[in-house]
Amino acid sequence: MEISANTQALAYLVSAILFILSLKGLTHPASARRGNFLGMLGMAIAILATLAGREVQSYGFIIAGVTAGALIGGVLAARVKMTAMPQLVAALHSFVGMAAVLVAIGTFLNHQVAGTLNPVLMGELSAGIVIGAITFSGSVIAFGKLQGLISGAPVRFAGQHALNAAIAVAAVGLAIHFAATGSMVSLTLMTILSFVLGFTLIIPIGGADMPVIISMLNSYSGWAAAATGFTLHNNLLIIVGALVGFSGAILSYIMCRAMNRSIVNVVFGGFGSESGGGEAAGAVAAEKGVKTASVEDAIYWMEDANRVIIVPGYGMAVAQAQHALKELLELLEERGVEVKFAIHPVAGRMPGHMNVLLAEADIPYDHVFEMDEINPEFASTDVVLVVGANDVVNPAAKSDPSSPIYGMPILEAGKAKHVYFLKRSMRPGYSGVDNLLFYQDNVSLIFGDAKDTIEKMVTELKGGGH
Repeated sequence: MEISANTQALAYLVSAILFILSLKGLTHPASARRGNFLGMLGMAIAILATLAGREVQSYGFIIAGVTAGALIGGVLAARVKMTAMPQLVAALHSFVGMAAVLVAIGTFLNHQVAGTLNPVLMGELSAGIVIGAITFSGSVIAFGKLQGLISGAPVRFAGQHALNAAIAVAAVGLAIHFAATGSMVSLTLMTILSFVLGFTLIIPIGGADMPVIISMLNSYSGWAAAATGFTLHNNLLIIVGALVGFSGAILSYIMCRAMNRSIVNVVFGGFGSESGGGEAAGAVAAEKGVKTASVEDAIYWMEDANRVIIVPGYGMAVAQAQHALKELLELLEERGVEVKFAIHPVAGRMPGHMNVLLAEADIPYDHVFEMDEINPEFASTDVVLVVGANDVVNPAAKSDPSSPIYGMPILEAGKAKHVYFLKRSMRPGYSGVDNLLFYQDNVSLIFGDAKDTIEKMVTELKGGGH
């Protein structure tokens, strides 16, 4: 059934409103489900309105593409674990970037044959190709780092910033020349340089900055989509791309401010960009001992505590320990212990990673607190249980100017009376920095799988404890 242009425009307007309401819903965990539903409803309306538009001449390739995409997406949704969600998001960003590049090139070839090229269209195509190519290659590198296919350590070399600047200037110059002349040589070189620029921009980013980079790539994918919208004269695609672009940029800025870092420093250098920090921290660590503890030791202090704060990290996600933590929470509260969860802005591998995992285990939202809210309470807390976190509680960020994470605000877990770390080994965190908190007198490590350890704590509490 074909609909009129006015009907399609009205449907697009409804979709745009739903997308805005969706973003509003996603600002708080309690309304996130509603926000997701509104976003899906808006996308369904947008897809149906597009398919029913006059511009669609044949449904064959569309049906084939939608079917293939639905099958791939369904399999990924069923198989991808929450621990792998950040790299999946990075991969999806790369798809958006490559789609923008291919749409722009295809549009150019079609208009070239028809003889309908004009400077405005060429400028839109140039923007789509440059932004899309940077988004694609940058997202591929981010995926590789998150998946462990590429080292999470920053890769730096002399003259790196100058090289990036030269590539960027050359790509923009070629884009201008392509827009003015339609030269295939300029198109090819511009596309190649943009792919290279995405690569060189992301390889110097250290592990501690990866949540910000995921957010920035999300913003880039939005601008790539908006550029594609201009190319295709699709107002809804422009609106959606702008929403994604601005929201991703704002989130990146908020996270950088929370980490006391300049967003320019993150994008063009990032944590982990200096050398020597790991050696300095390691030298301090080598001079001190590490205390270990048993599950029984931790439970002895936790069940008699007034307040326990749990700090989840990526290790919790790997072990899938959130459901066991929910049971531990309930048992401690039955004993009159106040239990809270402390979330650092860059905990996990992408923004909101820990919040999603805790929500998956039905841990109440009013038990989860952000860094600024919870930090004043550590000094009056009896026990802090750190579950697979590392960099976000590392005092080297405050005390060691040579550390790659120096200047990043941390969760001040070390101020509590007792701190228990659940870790598999003494390996450092994702940024490769040794954690000086391990060597404080009030800190003990409990080695082993986080889920198994917490389940033992639950068993100990159920058995009466001490």
